[in-house]
Amino acid sequence: QIQRALRSLCIPLERLHIMKGHMMQDICKGLSRQTHAQAKVRMLPTYICSTPNGTEKGNFLVVELCQNQVRILLVTLYGDGNMSPQMMYKIFDMPEGIMQGEGEALFDFIAQCVSQFLAETTTPDTGNSEERLPLGFVFPFTCQQTQLDKAELLSWSKGFSCSGVVGKDVVQMLQSAINKQEVGGNGSGGRWLSPWRGWKSSQFAPGQLSHVEVVALMNDTVGTMMTCCTEGRPCEIAVVADKGSNCCFMAEAYLVETAEETSGRMCVNTEWGCFGDDGTLDDVFTPYDRSVDEESSNPGEKRFEKLVGTLYLGEIVRHALIALTAEKAVFTGTDTAVLKEKGVFTIQHVLDIINNEDGTTDVKRVLEVLGLQPSERDCGRVQQICRAVVGRAATLHAVGLAAILSYMCQTRDLETLMVNVGVDGELYKGYNRFEEILQSVSRLLSPECLATLLPSRDGSGRGAAMVTAVALRLAAQRREVNEVLGPLRLTQADLEKVQALMRQEMEKGLGKHTHATASVRMLPTYVSHTPDGTERGDFLALDLGGTNFRVLVVRVTEEGISMASEIYVIPAAIMRGTGEGLFDHIIDCIVDFQTKQNLMTQTLPLGFTFSFPCQQVGLDKALLLTWTKGFTASGCVGQDVVQLLREAAHRKQHSGLQVVALLNDTVGTMMSCGYDDPKCEIGLIVGTGTNACYMEEMKNVGTVEGNEGRMCINMEWGAFGDNGCLDHIFTQFDKVVDETTINPGKQRFEKLISGMYLGEIVRQVLLVMTERQLLFQGRASSKLQTRNIFQTKFLSTIELSNGLALRQIRTILNELDLDASFEDSVLLREVCQAVSLRAAQLCAAGLAAVVEKMRENRGLDRLSVSVGVDGTLYKLHPCFSSNLHKTLKDLAPNCDVSFHLSEDGSGKGAALVAAVASRIARAGQ
Repeated sequence: QIQRALRSLCIPLERLHIMKGHMMQDICKGLSRQTHAQAKVRMLPTYICSTPNGTEKGNFLVVELCQNQVRILLVTLYGDGNMSPQMMYKIFDMPEGIMQGEGEALFDFIAQCVSQFLAETTTPDTGNSEERLPLGFVFPFTCQQTQLDKAELLSWSKGFSCSGVVGKDVVQMLQSAINKQEVGGNGSGGRWLSPWRGWKSSQFAPGQLSHVEVVALMNDTVGTMMTCCTEGRPCEIAVVADKGSNCCFMAEAYLVETAEETSGRMCVNTEWGCFGDDGTLDDVFTPYDRSVDEESSNPGEKRFEKLVGTLYLGEIVRHALIALTAEKAVFTGTDTAVLKEKGVFTIQHVLDIINNEDGTTDVKRVLEVLGLQPSERDCGRVQQICRAVVGRAATLHAVGLAAILSYMCQTRDLETLMVNVGVDGELYKGYNRFEEILQSVSRLLSPECLATLLPSRDGSGRGAAMVTAVALRLAAQRREVNEVLGPLRLTQADLEKVQALMRQEMEKGLGKHTHATASVRMLPTYVSHTPDGTERGDFLALDLGGTNFRVLVVRVTEEGISMASEIYVIPAAIMRGTGEGLFDHIIDCIVDFQTKQNLMTQTLPLGFTFSFPCQQVGLDKALLLTWTKGFTASGCVGQDVVQLLREAAHRKQHSGLQVVALLNDTVGTMMSCGYDDPKCEIGLIVGTGTNACYMEEMKNVGTVEGNEGRMCINMEWGAFGDNGCLDHIFTQFDKVVDETTINPGKQRFEKLISGMYLGEIVRQVLLVMTERQLLFQGRASSKLQTRNIFQTKFLSTIELSNGLALRQIRTILNELDLDASFEDSVLLREVCQAVSLRAAQLCAAGLAAVVEKMRENRGLDRLSVSVGVDGTLYKLHPCFSSNLHKTLKDLAPNCDVSFHLSEDGSGKGAALVAAVASRIARAGQ
């Protein structure tokens, strides 16, 4: 019988693995918005998003509601890594009956305890009623938190059943009681009257409570985790093995779907005591466990807790002994009536029995004190049962911990998780093998995780003070962060103003008499038609927009478009040499390509993508306004680019060159998408630079003769704001970036949006935040102080939507010689998000001005139009395109705008411009 009983209390390793898997499934259920309501492991968000970093300092009050007592503490932190906090506390016994009385009376009593405590412990530091005294409230009951200082009680436990509290915000109830004390409470002039027996009103004197503010609510588990955090040693898990059992851990915030926070991490209170309430633990429940469950105040509930909580372990032993006595396995022929008394066998009795390794003398003494007459054999067998019950409890704690460890390791995408675990509770402190079992079994079940167990030092007191201190530190930091990032955050009104200003500048740029003073140049392209799908033939395309130059042949057939191309390098010496040298090099590249493609005997129409600002005076005639992108070739500015190319061909004796169109990459982007979608009448580039073009009514183009039809307008919107109209949204960061460019005061809209500048804007923000001690402990590396070291591609990596990217952020920061904490990584992502969001919103404001103008031009209530778009920022940044689409919809609600990614706008698009020009020419003939 003894062996059978011991076997039933021993869970095989295979079953522990299954249990761990079930626990992990329940964790996911509890975190999911869809399944949270049905989950047994509740996974309640605590709204604690950081652990202490050692800089916390100040005075903090703590109120801890215990089993039969209220403990009030005053904790002083000195910002020394939390190594030597000073604590004063006083314990107040609860009056009889208050735990089952009215909720208001309970909170009034707590407030009066605070009042007396402060009256007795007032110091020059704490007595200043002008200075706020923050209070952390340790409330060890299941609550639904919606903020750090807002929590509704879901259910009482541990003998409490006060009326009028379930479903109410317990933080507000405590704050109201404190406020009531301050104004005199029941009006008794400082003599507190009580309906509770044993509560002498004369023992209370009113303290000044006007400066006491409840800022955080937590349970003892969270406090345990926080107290184990010291400088350089964060603790991210806590296990409490006490009368009840619980665990909390720092989860990736984006996975906590029941909270709105998506950035960084959040501490989640698992409330794992209810694990198994759905029947998953039925096969490990012994007859003794079932008896304990049936006799409890909540049968069928908190079944995991009833296997592991010290409130129940003595009862499990008692029922096991009752069963074994009935089977005559123990206490044969002796009086065992005492075993019928519920609660007679306490956890202390159990611990006294199992912690004695030297024979059975102490076991016999414990059993005799209980009124039993054990034999030597009885003592040995009782000790075996007690060890099995408590060993099983320790093992099950290890299963729960292993589930948490593996879940954290998986969700952080780590091969190995190294983490500190704070541990507290009666079982942990009282059972001398608890730590050994917790460590060894969790390691066996989660070999990929290395957990270091740390003993908690007053988790519900000192830990609660740390929660409160961290909350205040984060609130102060948040105010400063908002102050720094505030100018980068644009309101709807800001964007509507930008949209209106863009529209004004567009009208100026189109006007015959205002064009010269407009910051948005609105250059005619002489492209009057988009593809209609009937274009056929072979066409050459040239693409010059940077250090690489492309030559392409594009074949347009009924089956579609096919291309062949080659890339040629333009050496820096040629970029900065003479115009003749540059265009001679281009002709050499064309000849080389045509030779390889066997095209030297053919004269094909050629479209030339020339991505530099030009004044176009015909489809094949354009004057270079200025070089950009590092080009400075002499003798070109003010000259007709097509003519320069033709003259080079003449010098090189290449007679088979028929240049029919010159365009920039923005027009090419629109045309390349227009072949597949006839509604594509806008081109947008958002990459290293930014620009847009669109089909304007000829009657509105004052700079070109004629009123019939439409013409594509190259906006050159990068210069929007060069006349000062955007000064109101230029931040200190933008000004510094602008001043350090090669063209200060020019292309100002582009400097707010394009990929060439966003990384540098972020770097300027990081420098200011570091200077204000908000990042990197106030220490900027020499690399961070290097211009353009922070590349725009970093923003794409950093802004990935889930928590896995945080490791990559750390890698980027390490490359910049920055020692970044997890919180630094989270804040860096927020900075990048602010900068890229503003860029997308400003781009959308510009585009909204375009589509609204097109709608009004055509007299439509609703415009349906497509945008051909290209550029690395739009294509590769994880959020830019969605932010652009959303903002455009808000700013132009009467326009249905779809976006098409351009396939080689500067190559295919150039050929299609040539193809359309050829089609129109043939039609004219």
